[in-house]
Amino acid sequence: MRIRILSYNIHKGFTISNSDFILGEIRQALRDLNADVLFLQEVLGDHKADRCKIPDWQTAIQFEYLADSVWTHHAYGKNAVYPDGHHGNAILSKFPITEWQNHTISTNRFEQRGLLKAKIQIPDLGKEILLANTHLDLTQHGRDLQTSMIIDFMRPETHLPWVLVGDFNDWNKKVSPKIEKELGASEIFKKTNGYYPKTFPSFLPMLSLDRVFAHQFTPISATVLQDKHWKKLSDHLPLLVELELNL
Repeated sequence: MRIRILSYNIHKGFTISNSDFILGEIRQALRDLNADVLFLQEVLGDHKADRCKIPDWQTAIQFEYLADSVWTHHAYGKNAVYPDGHHGNAILSKFPITEWQNHTISTNRFEQRGLLKAKIQIPDLGKEILLANTHLDLTQHGRDLQTSMIIDFMRPETHLPWVLVGDFNDWNKKVSPKIEKELGASEIFKKTNGYYPKTFPSFLPMLSLDRVFAHQFTPISATVLQDKHWKKLSDHLPLLVELELNL
């Protein structure tokens, strides 16, 4: 049993300069990859003001627009709420989602963060897999606190195969070793390629912010998507990983 997953901070559907709204181009790029599961960060769940300001605004509920008829199962965790709407993390899946929940892991009033967890069922195997998606603070103190919370939320699920993905803002590589040690997981890029993936900024990636951790999986491949069109679609580059479930 192999599963292809993609992690992507979509920057709310805007280019890195915030000058152009390109959610339609992002959707087409994601459809072309045809991964089994998408882990998306900075996804708008609603944004009333932009419906008037953006000529080609398709929908304020971005995760539904991106999922369309390809990823027929999805979960959205609302984190940052403001007068005109809200945004957060989303999981889009080709496999049925049996349950999901969004844990608040905010550490300050300026950064509203969450850990979105969803369980999927693999029909052919009768096997359940836990998926988790997050976006951590910009400060090290905040990330340290959030890492401890994530470990506490994930530890009761370690009997299941699971994947923990997201924008960890872990540029100094202090978060990853703790998650690997405490949860008995592997960071897939480091295990496969010997180094963490550089994903930010997309036009000249120098910082390693995004991570893919897995438990009870064997990595098959791990790639940072760096083709020209990905460099203009967001401020982050996406991660594409193929994993084999350990049966």
